[in-house]
Amino acid sequence: MLFTEKYRPKNFEDVRGQDPIVSRIQAMVEQKNINNLLFSGPAGVGKTSLILVAARALYGGGWQNNVLELNASDERGINIVREKIKDFARTKSLGEVPFKLCILDEADSLTREAQQALRRIMETYSNTCRFCLLANFSSKIIDPIQSRCTVFRFKPLEKEYIKDIIENITKNENIKINEDAFNALIAIGGGDVRKIENILQSCVALNKELNEETIYDISSKANPQDILEMLNIALRGNFIMARERLLEIMLKQGLSGLDVIKQIHKEIWNLEIQDQDKLRLIDKCGDVEFRMVEGSDEYLQLETLLANFVRK
Repeated sequence: MLFTEKYRPKNFEDVRGQDPIVSRIQAMVEQKNINNLLFSGPAGVGKTSLILVAARALYGGGWQNNVLELNASDERGINIVREKIKDFARTKSLGEVPFKLCILDEADSLTREAQQALRRIMETYSNTCRFCLLANFSSKIIDPIQSRCTVFRFKPLEKEYIKDIIENITKNENIKINEDAFNALIAIGGGDVRKIENILQSCVALNKELNEETIYDISSKANPQDILEMLNIALRGNFIMARERLLEIMLKQGLSGLDVIKQIHKEIWNLEIQDQDKLRLIDKCGDVEFRMVEGSDEYLQLETLLANFVRK
């Protein structure tokens, strides 16, 4: 069983790091009166888990009969709104709760036309269906929908909560993990618990004893120390050696140019150079990334960036 499902929160107490939001949703469930909701925030912070916990608590054992869960990134056009969602919304619920619940994951992927159609359905069938929209970026949801929803903004999980989650998984799965590997997991995850759980499961398939090198290999990330070492070599003026180190890092980890540029961007702030130089190099990182996205040769652009470090 996937760790992301095996360790998905089953009740409100299991949802970590979002206490103010959890308490408000729990109060709505206890009153059996959920508003239309908009959950916005980065991936892997508990948006889907919280609304599923609320659905189970609200409807009980047969909760699936009263809940429609759709991923808007797969079904994002106006037809899915006019047909599937409308058919679900206009029928009565089963049980004591007078309304059904429609969960739209990745709602910010809905086209503007689909959102306009959804706005009308939310208004027309408010007595028989409530909606929960999950989005990474609330700015991509049109204002008429936002005004009909109670908006909750989720934040990336803090280190203490992620530590509890990792320790719970490693204990239950008999995984041994050292401090360096633990810190690497947190750094790579960036507050995304789903990503951390997937990395852990991939690592366990190889070995129950995890170290820092294994974590970076599985996650296709370069060790930050290797990136920092390469940048310092360039700053000392040794372009040829820095170029060789770059090639070694990319080949060893199988990294794309975009992966490398993002890690370089993070490590610039750890360099012992003047702030003005850091700002100039950050600006250059933006130029290089844009050229890569537009189709320029990745290795050539990274060499150009290294040349700017040498010229510092």
